[in-house]
Amino acid sequence: MTDPTLDPARRSWIVSANGHPEFPIQNLPLGIFTPPGGLPRGGMAIGDMIIDLQGCLNAGLLTGPAARAAEAASGRTLNSLLALGPAARGALRRRVADLLDEDSEDAATAEKLVYLADDCTLHLPLAVADYTDFFGGIHHARNTGRLLRGPENPLLPNYTHLPVAYHGRASSLRVSGEDFHRPRGQRKPARQDAPDFGPSRNLDYELELGIWIGPGNPPGSSIALAEAGDHIAGFCLLNDWSARDIQMWEAQPLGPFLAKNFATTLSPWIITPEAMAPFRVPAMPRADDDPPLLAYLSDETDRRLGGLDIALQALLHTAQMRDRGLPPEVITATSARHLFWTPAQMVAHHTVGGCNLQAGDLFGSGTISSTERAGFGSLLEITAGGREPITLSSGETRTFLQDGDEVILRAHCERDGFARIGFGECRARVLPSH
Repeated sequence: MTDPTLDPARRSWIVSANGHPEFPIQNLPLGIFTPPGGLPRGGMAIGDMIIDLQGCLNAGLLTGPAARAAEAASGRTLNSLLALGPAARGALRRRVADLLDEDSEDAATAEKLVYLADDCTLHLPLAVADYTDFFGGIHHARNTGRLLRGPENPLLPNYTHLPVAYHGRASSLRVSGEDFHRPRGQRKPARQDAPDFGPSRNLDYELELGIWIGPGNPPGSSIALAEAGDHIAGFCLLNDWSARDIQMWEAQPLGPFLAKNFATTLSPWIITPEAMAPFRVPAMPRADDDPPLLAYLSDETDRRLGGLDIALQALLHTAQMRDRGLPPEVITATSARHLFWTPAQMVAHHTVGGCNLQAGDLFGSGTISSTERAGFGSLLEITAGGREPITLSSGETRTFLQDGDEVILRAHCERDGFARIGFGECRARVLPSH
């Protein structure tokens, strides 16, 4: 690791950044924010502050590729910046890191271009035309398969051959902090002969990783696995809210529709591949009896470095807990190491038939679960389909989410010899059905 932006000894003149658990100078995630009295524009998180990229450009602090990157980030979305690819993104990162360094000669100018994050409004960082949700967490696939099909054959035959996915609804993507109403739809419990209509009774969360696409590919072409990393622009947290009762009835024989299209919540910051470089790990090992991969899904570098070492949590904060001053409670603690398919494999498979990706497209990784109940990434798994309620510190029980419940996703990366980085929060509260 020779990238100076990752040097763990590097410090910033922004005091809150030094030792910050999520946004030290070694992270510098990208996002769209509105400063007090201003308009939406691109920025980078640093400690408890946000630096204004357009302001840096206007002040003459950026030149060459870094200036072109900041210009592409000066509007209401970061699509144009991500389309430029890793070289421009890296140039901007290196220059901003130098501006924020404790020894920066431009600190006096740059300090006029930072805002307290709590005083700003954060937005979805990209205009998303297409959203694809994968099924990459093999333990989640097994857990749900056991519930639906029994313990003998929890995985469908195609699971270990290809990254299974469905196309989601881009229009209902929401930024962290934006609450949503409980969805309504057709429900048919096993005890009923015919479906009825009403609010979902079995509302759930799904703990996922979001994968942002940078440069796309022309229609009819494909992206080779070895080149897929150049098309991945960053990562975020993603909560794929799921109405299980609606899903169980409508997903026969096709995939989810109304059960998923009402809301998907995203954390606002794009954690770049550059910041994630120290936390790449081998892909999840395949079992001896797994089938051999087809050539387009097999690459030695991806096997060695295609995985991600990200600690993930889901926390629940009920209305009663808030009223009593109790903190949110961790109900899932897992790791992105449990993804069976790598982000690069998802890109390669998505495009192998000629599908063209575009800058700002979003992938969901699929629910990330571990092998133990404490690491299950959804209430469907934790409560065995609602048959085994969990008891919270407040004394309340839950099988599925109730109105007023807030789910909070968090993530961080740690490794000896490098600074810890985080993703920021992905949170939303369930409001009563309209």
